[in-house]
Amino acid sequence: MLSKLLPFLVLVLLIELALLIYVGFIIGALYTILVVLITALIGVVILRKQGAIIPRKIRSNFEQGILPTEGIVDGVLVLLAGVLLITPGMIMDVLGFSLLVPQVRRFISNQLRAAARRRFERGQAHYWRLN
Repeated sequence: MLSKLLPFLVLVLLIELALLIYVGFIIGALYTILVVLITALIGVVILRKQGAIIPRKIRSNFEQGILPTEGIVDGVLVLLAGVLLITPGMIMDVLGFSLLVPQVRRFISNQLRAAARRRFERGQAHYWRLN
């Protein structure tokens, strides 16, 4: 899995670097750094707010006797958003901010659950073994 993901990550990082250099050339290095820092700070603030809502949602589902799969997937996506926002780069920031939008997370969550359901129905679901 990592061998398939590594070339993609290297490509994204190279594009990020090129974009940061280009933007730095246009608006200046100081402003580019400020943009990256400000988007990271805004992301952290939004992440804290969203991160406070998700555990309540999971707890509420448990209290109602509902398996909180949606809340868990939301939590993982918010965590991913946080990682993307902390990572310097404008493309990563756009992706991170988009994952903080509840409608986007709901869409991705639905797609992930549908893909998992299809794999399970085809008998292609694999489970991790600890031994």
